Amino acid sequence: MFERTIIRRKADRLAITVAIAVLAGCATSAPAVNETLDPLTAVTITSSSKPLVLYRDEPSRAAYARSYLHLGPIQINRSGDFKYFLRVGIWNTMHTADVTENRDGFDSIVLFVDGEPLPLDAAGWTPASIGASEPVYVKPVAASVDAYYRVTTDQIRLIAQSNDFRLQTTGSSPRDFEMWDWQTAAKDALQAFLEQVFL
Repeated sequence: MFERTIIRRKADRLAITVAIAVLAGCATSAPAVNETLDPLTAVTITSSSKPLVLYRDEPSRAAYARSYLHLGPIQINRSGDFKYFLRVGIWNTMHTADVTENRDGFDSIVLFVDGEPLPLDAAGWTPASIGASEPVYVKPVAASVDAYYRVTTDQIRLIAQSNDFRLQTTGSSPRDFEMWDWQTAAKDALQAFLEQVFL
């Protein structure tokens, strides 16, 4: 009787372990690319599920202060007319709510892709500027600001395949943003985005 109880408990533990492994496998297989139909503008929107993260330390503003950028590609498909954008989500740890301060220097930016400069001008600051009725990417914090830049698939490919990538703002006081660590998942999602838009 005692041996049966021990065997049953071991079988129960094994079943629980298998169930956890199966659930973990399901959790890690989230799609790398999102595709939605905009409910108001009726465009098909394709985006990466994981944006690239860049950062800049801001010690002059506060101890441990940091500014962040979340970069993600977007394809807008209006009945076969394809347009591509790079969304840049701008925010900081100071939770600055002043929109003009958060936008400062982002009217034009320069991406440095393996040392090569790639200047971009903002197409707009709202989803409407790209033909969408709602944000494509989730804002990391409520005070973040989104900027949208028109790009080509070749430019997205350069970013996805780059070994060295940074962003510089323009204006009277340019600021440099560097990649946050090495982001394999975000790079893989960028590559998956490119593969999907070329199907």
